[in-house]
Amino acid sequence: MPSGIRMRDGRRLAFEEWGDPDGTPVVLLHDTPGCRLGVLPPDTTGAHPGVRFIAYDRPGYGGSDRGPGRRVAQAARDVAALADALGLGRFAVLGVSGGAPHALACAALLPGRVRRAAVLASLAPPVAEGLNWFEGMAPSAVEECTLALTEPVEFADRLAARAADVRADPARFLASLRDGLTDSDRRIVSTPAVGELLLRAHREALCTSAYGWLDDRLALLSHWGFDPAQVTRPVLLWHGAEDAFSPVGHFEWLARHIPRARPVLDPEGGHFSALEALPDVLEWLCATPRTDG
Repeated sequence: MPSGIRMRDGRRLAFEEWGDPDGTPVVLLHDTPGCRLGVLPPDTTGAHPGVRFIAYDRPGYGGSDRGPGRRVAQAARDVAALADALGLGRFAVLGVSGGAPHALACAALLPGRVRRAAVLASLAPPVAEGLNWFEGMAPSAVEECTLALTEPVEFADRLAARAADVRADPARFLASLRDGLTDSDRRIVSTPAVGELLLRAHREALCTSAYGWLDDRLALLSHWGFDPAQVTRPVLLWHGAEDAFSPVGHFEWLARHIPRARPVLDPEGGHFSALEALPDVLEWLCATPRTDG
């Protein structure tokens, strides 16, 4: 059973922490679907002994109670409450895939507390002016997003069925990702360490319901509750050019609109190449140059 805190609205928020209790705090924001267990491979965390890692389940996932109708911006409130409970002052945030916009929310709405933000394989807001949002996206992802927008009840039923399949056999979820995987993605996902990480994370994320998955998708496809242009903290924006789940146009849009973004594009990287970029990302995230303010 993970640790947890009680939010002001009565929700329980589940979290775990590991690493150096006196190290640099880094709050991890997981993918979609996902949970606190699925952000970093064990060998990555072990290679950074001076870091205090903190990860939590977004509402509806794993051990966290659901928060129906939540927006991406709610992540900032949840992370602030978690930081208060753990006695954190300033900290860094790292978000991958579906967790990346939530990390941006923290950077935008908690400027006095977030030192730096690492944002990997992120989508852009659905209201991104001048962006063809679906261009370059895998057909399965386009279908899923379109169904969520046009037939939310049917979409919810479909996710519930898929979550039941994951609980019965988590490997089915990995098999369902084949549409949109690049050669590099297949290589990474097929490694024992990453495969086990993903299986464990999805099993825990969907252990009771698909509500977290549903609410994440709806939140990412509606107004986020903040503008990326509000972000004043340093942001490392990492992306794989071959990503078919978060197309490169989203990266380019974010790079133009986040004032202090440091864009890094892997020309041969896919969606899961973010996992291989994590060691370098963590080195940057935990640095403390004077220019961070």
